[in-house]
Formats: sequence, C-alpha cells, structure tokens
Amino acid sequence: MKVISSEKAVRLLEIENTLVVETDRQSSKTKIKEEIEKMFKVKIDSINTLIRDNKKFAYVKLNKSNPAIDIATKLGMI
Repeated sequence: MKVISSEKAVRLLEIENTLVVETDRQSSKTKIKEEIEKMFKVKIDSINTLIRDNKKFAYVKLNKSNPAIDIATKLGMI
C-alpha cells in the first residue's frame, strides 16, 4: 500500500480530506479500512475504490476530527 502524491491527490487532501492510496488488487474495502486505521490511527468515514491500468486505487475520506494534511505532513508529501 502506498499513498499517491499527484497533483489531484494533493488537491483532494486539502479540499475534501481524502487520501488516495494504491493498494493490492485483491484487497477489500474492509481490509483497506482496517490497515489505514491501524497504520495512521485515524477514523475513516468512507472508502471508494477504482481499478485503472490493472492497479487498484482507494479514495479514503477521513473523519473531520483527523485532518488528512497531518498525515501528508508526517509522510513528507507537503
């Protein structure tokens, strides 16, 4: 699992409090949710997944009490 740091992903981070993560293609939404909650110690409101070019991307909307910018700062994206 790796966090995407494209221009669109950074915009989603700032505006919609959403992380964009590339995951294993067989990962389910519940597995992705458990991993991210455990890894970053945050609450998740919703997850949307997308398969593009044989890769699976998860759009993880975080709870308002957990700003996604804090996670991006810890990872060195911003």
